[in-house]
Amino acid sequence: MAKKSKKAERGAPMLNKKRIQKALPARRKKKPAPKPARAPVAPSSLLEGNGWELYVKRLGLQHRPGQRVRTYGTYQVLINGKEDTTLSGHICECTGPGDNTAHGKRERVRIREGRYALSTQFGPLYCSSGFTDDATNPMPGFLLLGTDARSAVLVHPGHPPTLYLSSIGCLNPTKPLKANEDMVFEESRARVIALIESLKQHNPAAFANGRIGHNTAIADAFIVSDGEPMTAVSDGAMV
Repeated sequence: MAKKSKKAERGAPMLNKKRIQKALPARRKKKPAPKPARAPVAPSSLLEGNGWELYVKRLGLQHRPGQRVRTYGTYQVLINGKEDTTLSGHICECTGPGDNTAHGKRERVRIREGRYALSTQFGPLYCSSGFTDDATNPMPGFLLLGTDARSAVLVHPGHPPTLYLSSIGCLNPTKPLKANEDMVFEESRARVIALIESLKQHNPAAFANGRIGHNTAIADAFIVSDGEPMTAVSDGAMV
């Protein structure tokens, strides 16, 4: 009987996986799914598409036990109708409904929805230039005009010791927040300064050396507060 060769005893030769992989066409790496585009600002009759506009869209109310109810919304700066994507975020105000009368001042509610001109602010608590580097006064801020009985309505940072809501009528820019979360002072402060720097570029004359220390109307600059929601907003609401 013929002897089997050693190759036959070993069976078929082992396949070289590396050689096979080289022979096969290269697999294309899957590209990561593109991030969804941020929803553009919804049209509003309050927006005019001219000048510098800070559009605030009120989404609803947030509440944490032991704290005052706050209005939570989004903000977006538009310059001549075009969104500046570097100047957007969220914002906290007092509860509603908005009221610009003496009653609204007593009740410490938010201002009425509407369109308000803007001004620099120079006071002992907040100012538009020469502000401190920390949570001591004066902190950065700017002023809303035409708020009737609601005087000294400002855009300024959320600050300690009231980081859930630093307002009796003012607006506090912030990152996204859930109902149980506080603002972060440093983060809120940076947002206010970015808005002031944009306003300064828009109307340098209002921030000129001769105007430092004097509240000065900022030409063609407005805040637009949109909505009077009185129901709770879900956590994670973005638009």
